[in-house]
Amino acid sequence: MHNLRFRQIHLDFHTSPFIPGIGEEFDKAHWQNTLKEANVDSITCFATCHHGWSYYETKVGNMHPELKFDLLKAQYEACKEIDINVPIYLTGGVNDMVFNEHPEWREINPEGRYAGWKTTNLDPGFAKMCFNTPYLDYLCDVIREVAGLYPDCDGIFIDIISQGQCTCPWCMKSMQEKGFDPLCETDRLKHAEIVLMNYYKRTTEAAREKRSDMPIFHNSGHIEPGNTEKLKYFSHLELESLPTGGWGYDHFPMSAKYCAALEHDFLGMTGKFHTTWGEFGGLKHPNALRYECAAMLAVGAKCSIGDQLHPCGKLDESTYGIIGAAYKEVAAKEAWCNTVKPIADIALLSSTSFNELYHKRDHEPDIGAGRILLEGHFLFDIINENHDLANYRILILPDDINIEKCAGFKEKIAAFLAKGGKLVLTGDSGLNADKSAFLFDTGAEFCGKSEFSPSYMLPADEVCPDFVKSPLVMYLGLRNIKATKGKSLGKVYESYFNRTYKHYCSHQHTPYKTEASEFDCGVINDNILYIPYDIFSMYFGYGAVAYKEFIVKSINLLLGEKRTVTSNMPSTARLHLMNQPEKNRDVLHLLYATPTKRGSVMELSGGNARETQPIEVIDEILPLSDVEISINTGKTPSKITLEPQAQELQFTEENGKIKVKVASFTCHQMVVLQY
Repeated sequence: MHNLRFRQIHLDFHTSPFIPGIGEEFDKAHWQNTLKEANVDSITCFATCHHGWSYYETKVGNMHPELKFDLLKAQYEACKEIDINVPIYLTGGVNDMVFNEHPEWREINPEGRYAGWKTTNLDPGFAKMCFNTPYLDYLCDVIREVAGLYPDCDGIFIDIISQGQCTCPWCMKSMQEKGFDPLCETDRLKHAEIVLMNYYKRTTEAAREKRSDMPIFHNSGHIEPGNTEKLKYFSHLELESLPTGGWGYDHFPMSAKYCAALEHDFLGMTGKFHTTWGEFGGLKHPNALRYECAAMLAVGAKCSIGDQLHPCGKLDESTYGIIGAAYKEVAAKEAWCNTVKPIADIALLSSTSFNELYHKRDHEPDIGAGRILLEGHFLFDIINENHDLANYRILILPDDINIEKCAGFKEKIAAFLAKGGKLVLTGDSGLNADKSAFLFDTGAEFCGKSEFSPSYMLPADEVCPDFVKSPLVMYLGLRNIKATKGKSLGKVYESYFNRTYKHYCSHQHTPYKTEASEFDCGVINDNILYIPYDIFSMYFGYGAVAYKEFIVKSINLLLGEKRTVTSNMPSTARLHLMNQPEKNRDVLHLLYATPTKRGSVMELSGGNARETQPIEVIDEILPLSDVEISINTGKTPSKITLEPQAQELQFTEENGKIKVKVASFTCHQMVVLQY
């Protein structure tokens, strides 16, 4: 496995051929001093960019027309002199220079238009290339050239790796040869996956032709759960997740919760930009980078911050002042963050991994469930159906998992339950393929889907949100259930009627009948909890606090006294527990910041600005005081310290639970339990 460094820079350099003086202000001493002062230990430098130009002396491609020397070599040698790693970047899926020479190699969507950033030749933006054309031969030649020139580099990073439902001449011919119907979307998707897997195989072979252990990463902006076959072509994982670039602050921890359960070392990749990639002169507040880097460390990731080098070749003073402040803190914490593994009570089975090829990045059940678990301070991993369940107390199947789609998975769950594991099912999850009956004994009778939407529920006292005294509207569909031998979690209240042109009431939906129906809003039967709503998707869409509190209380009821960590922190705080076996210690990470949405939707015309969207921003970070923590790992620590302060804490032990208090912390605090 390739081991990554902690303090990395991803240095974009996508540079137009119409800008003069490329790299003319590169100065070796300034470059080295800037990186050292910013505490950087690895920087990804460009061999080629999306415009298609090379920044080294190439025989395969074309060097940038305004570049007069080998810029990559100068950057590489300057870094190696001061022990800074240099992975090398190559553009993959987009390439304007090649497009201009070979427009027939473009990816064509099923509607017959160009795919990618620009769909016509009048649009500004990059040209998406098809990996099923001779473009792949060209790309492999470039990879072989760069890997041959820099055999001791610290990896090859290939960007924009995807293959759409292409209908270019090569793909049309290939689909027909393979027996696929180009008119069928499912067949086009299957063909695209074949093309993509061929890309992975050939480019990885090219990168490792002269060095068998060359590190390599193929970037598609997301590591999707489920497709583990392609991971054999990856030496490590880089989780691109710029909170201000549309991902938001919850995307990275949920992506990391999946990757931490894999065997690859991984890093989180944020950006210094106020918005996203391609922004010159945009800077986020230093506190944001402090928090984002801390959030990476807290889940076992290394750190990478995206920057964009000015065409002149000189690193920006403001940018590296901000990065340096964040990386100074990272350097002080590394000793407690290396070679760690997450401790988790809960396995959240990714709904995404059960969907068809080319799923959405943000699948509603997964994101809603992940947000509830983060805000409820549960320890959890995100898994696919191939993961071992032995180390988890609870398995959650959110909203739309078709268990029978995966051969043997029902039996795997049954074995987990037989060994004392607990199961949470919501919506259609846990039903048979035709959604007519339960696959497991939920302690309830399944009575089909309700005719009412929305419906209402009034949870039982032990799972009811504190502020809810009357029926709560549930916006998405209900499956009618009647608790039999299981414990009811409350009652369903039906609407008088559904809203139609014939009969409607008020502005939105019809109120509830004053008498409860015969149906239940949830049931617990021994080690199985079933909620008959798509409640995780509802939380994704509506963010109703009452939904979250109902689910959190229900999971706590199922988990009982076996929950590993509890605290009194607010839902805006985050909590992660990592085990560091080489040091015989557990590291509890406490995080606290309050992202605020700033800006608004505004349509712009003309000029070079994009249309605006609200952006999650962190600027002020306030201290969190009087934090009380209860930890139940089954072990008694010899001491507990706050790190990196090396401050020992007093603790008590009661009924196997370790109780400790943190008087105050700001942004990020590690609580270390030494055994």
